[in-house]
Amino acid sequence: MTDHATLDAIDKAVKSNDVVLFMKGTPTFPQCGFSSVVVQILDYLGVEYVSTNVLEDQAVREGIKAYTNWPTIPQLYVKGEFVGGCDIIKEMFEPIEANASAEKVEVAKYEQRDDRHPEQIAREHISAHPALRLGVLGSPGVG
Repeated sequence: MTDHATLDAIDKAVKSNDVVLFMKGTPTFPQCGFSSVVVQILDYLGVEYVSTNVLEDQAVREGIKAYTNWPTIPQLYVKGEFVGGCDIIKEMFEPIEANASAEKVEVAKYEQRDDRHPEQIAREHISAHPALRLGVLGSPGVG
């Protein structure tokens, strides 16, 4: 059973940050493949986020599972709402990644018509994609 203090601390972290990732390890040193995948996606998208290493505190590790009744870690929260774990984040990212490849081809065709670097144009198209529900774009964060 998870204590109220742990659940309150988790709730505060989720509600006081735009994007929070509960993961095994840290963004610079993930301790599981699933956490690593989510970190890579968030960093690729330039999402600023706060992370919590659940391996540092068994109460948090169990508490985060009770908080959303979701059995696995990592868990991503955006603007106070649970988005999902690794599989869900990957499913959300795949159309963005596919769109990025298509956009890069289009950008290459029209490169002479625009002063911006092709990568910048592609990222702007990606960040405007409706499938991108991951929140605030910016520089990758570690926390």
